Amino acid sequence: MEKEKFLEVRNLKVVYQTDAATVHAVNHISFSLARGETLGLVGETGAGKTTTALSILRLLPERTARIQEGEILFEGNSLLPLSEAEMRKIRGEKISMIFQDPMTALNPVIPVGRQIAESLILHNEQGLSRDAIEELVEKSLEMVGIPASRKGEYPHQFSGGMKQRVVIAIALACNPDLLIADEPTTALDVTIQAQVLRMMKDLRERLGTAMIMITHDLGIVAQICDYVGVMYAGEIVEYGRMEDIFDAPRHHPYTLGLFGSIPDLESDARRLTPIEGLTPDPSNLPSGCKFSPRCPQCRDVCRQKAPDIWQNGQHRIACHLYSGKEAQT
Repeated sequence: MEKEKFLEVRNLKVVYQTDAATVHAVNHISFSLARGETLGLVGETGAGKTTTALSILRLLPERTARIQEGEILFEGNSLLPLSEAEMRKIRGEKISMIFQDPMTALNPVIPVGRQIAESLILHNEQGLSRDAIEELVEKSLEMVGIPASRKGEYPHQFSGGMKQRVVIAIALACNPDLLIADEPTTALDVTIQAQVLRMMKDLRERLGTAMIMITHDLGIVAQICDYVGVMYAGEIVEYGRMEDIFDAPRHHPYTLGLFGSIPDLESDARRLTPIEGLTPDPSNLPSGCKFSPRCPQCRDVCRQKAPDIWQNGQHRIACHLYSGKEAQT
């Protein structure tokens, strides 16, 4: 039985308009998420992952960014027509985001406890007292492994891993239904990264929070995600369940390139296999398949025509290699 979809992104297209050019950041992407599920958005820098997340929260820069097409439905209601005041009621309480860089996400002149309390005060529909809010602040810190006694300290008194834990505590303070994590482990060393991922998995299981995990690392996806969307040049080129992406016989060439960048401790190979070339300029995207200039299996049709979608169940691949082929069962 299919789970009820409480987040749906349909045919989303986002552009940044500057004096010099129009940047096509997100190009007609669609995906959905049910309660308690985790979706991984994977791709190189510039693929459009963060723009997608900011679009859901309506945090795109007003002067330059514009959602040209598409819908974003949350709990059956469209987020795009909502006013800023209505969106503020949703941010933090219903949908929260762990921002990529804890150094810039935290205010350096405000104690971390007060920064956690801000969202609790803003969404205090229950009329909690100051003491009750302070108690929730202490529980939020302890939930991410930070002693409550440190709530009066400032961000500069914490290590990078501890700052990231504070950012997670802020995002989870109001027990949101959806948590968007934008590269939450990129700036952390391997040991702290493992601790943060383990903590996020535990919180998801305890609180039942749905998650969108934004990353460039398929290794992280394998640990925490139920579904995966592989993004390239603002498009989702492959989408499916985690086992589809890791175990299915067919993959988009870009997905195979990402797999080639994962270290294999059981292999004798000493070097990783890089994806040749660079991501395209989003203000001047190539014709046809956007990956064609870098694809080792590129054909003439790839440069001329955008690929159709090959689908087998929930597994979808946008590639000419599979156009017209029967789905494998």
